[in-house]
Amino acid sequence: MVIQTQSQRLTDDEVDRIFHALADATRRDIIQRTLTREQSLTELAADYDMSFAAVHKHVSVLEGAGLITKHANGRARLVQANPSMLRKVRGLLDEYEQIWRGRIERLDALLAED
Repeated sequence: MVIQTQSQRLTDDEVDRIFHALADATRRDIIQRTLTREQSLTELAADYDMSFAAVHKHVSVLEGAGLITKHANGRARLVQANPSMLRKVRGLLDEYEQIWRGRIERLDALLAED
């Protein structure tokens, strides 16, 4: 199945990767922290009570979902949130909301008939 969101198609696998990535509080925090400015992996890791390798794994999951981008700047690996993908995610969630609102409206109409 392919889901249409704001003129961009997301496959089921992409949607699964996105929701998996967003299911973890640390990964959501990394996205939030990198929305305003790029941060190196070292900077990110310094603020968590976990190993550098664990933070790197979280970043890899986010990168695999397309929610962040990573690039080299000298020896540092800089991480930045991907606003384009976040807009697609918002579009997807908006579509789900429309589906549920439609269901609620139909239920309300059925209950009003009684």
